[in-house]
Amino acid sequence: MKNYIKKRIATGILTIMFSFCFTFFLIRYAPGNPIKVLAGTDNPNPELIEHLTIKYGLDKPLPVQFANYIRNLLKGDFGYSYMSNEPVTKLIGEKIFPTILLTLTSSIIAVVIGTFLGVHAARKVGSMFDRVMCGMSYFIDAIPGFWLGLILILIFASTLKILPTSKMYDLRVEKEGLAHVLDVMKHMVLPVSTLSIIQIPVYFRIARSSVLQTMSEDFVLMLRATGMKESRIFNKYVLRNAIIPTITMFSLSLAFMISGVTLIEIVFAWPGMGRLMKDAIMKRDYPVLTGIYLIISISICVVMIITDIIYALIDPRIRFE
Repeated sequence: MKNYIKKRIATGILTIMFSFCFTFFLIRYAPGNPIKVLAGTDNPNPELIEHLTIKYGLDKPLPVQFANYIRNLLKGDFGYSYMSNEPVTKLIGEKIFPTILLTLTSSIIAVVIGTFLGVHAARKVGSMFDRVMCGMSYFIDAIPGFWLGLILILIFASTLKILPTSKMYDLRVEKEGLAHVLDVMKHMVLPVSTLSIIQIPVYFRIARSSVLQTMSEDFVLMLRATGMKESRIFNKYVLRNAIIPTITMFSLSLAFMISGVTLIEIVFAWPGMGRLMKDAIMKRDYPVLTGIYLIISISICVVMIITDIIYALIDPRIRFE
């Protein structure tokens, strides 16, 4: 088991290094110039452009820029934003918690509801419930997330006026303690509902197909032939084997949670990483983009390593292979 974990950690570190190098050069080779954005496009001052280029080290060759960035990164320095002149660590630190709060909550709700419905449909395959849920899953899957968010705002915020339209909390009134927590939860209802609804069909189909496939395996037929109760077969053997694809999907949704909610955060004006990344892309803010992509690659690798370990605990055959 130790060797299995060591191999996964080594693979994760190599993946992070490769991803970081690739994104560093890709960002800087992409069209656009952050200095021109800073200097203005109407009547740019050549002297100002030259000064800013030298100030931020963009006059040096890319390999030199890369070496300087690595040197600073090893000291824990992610650099400063070109646009706000604030430390990248400060900008990311302010935005990452709202994104994690939003996506983690919605992912947990989606995996619980979607898996429950999928397992129930698989146990009643061919029934009215199964047919209705399969149809609804494909219908919901075809709905764009940002459109669903706008519809929920129109119904529950603009028409019924029972929920706030945007932001993470009410900026007009300062609240503390439990009142602040309840205010945040109230503002979370619509974005969390949007993200949960668009994720539930994925978990539903994965759980349903995995249970059906596992129930058709030879070992299940053999257990039935021994006279074992159907409920015991399902709870002890079928569900344990069928849950692995659901864990995979859940881990992927967590791994990509930083970059996967950009549109939803824009629709609800949620102060998270998605909006920060969008603004950095539009303004070619290289330090912020590099820091965000590094955090994304690290989060993906960490989550996948944890997922592999969970796999090995659920199914010992994985670590032996």
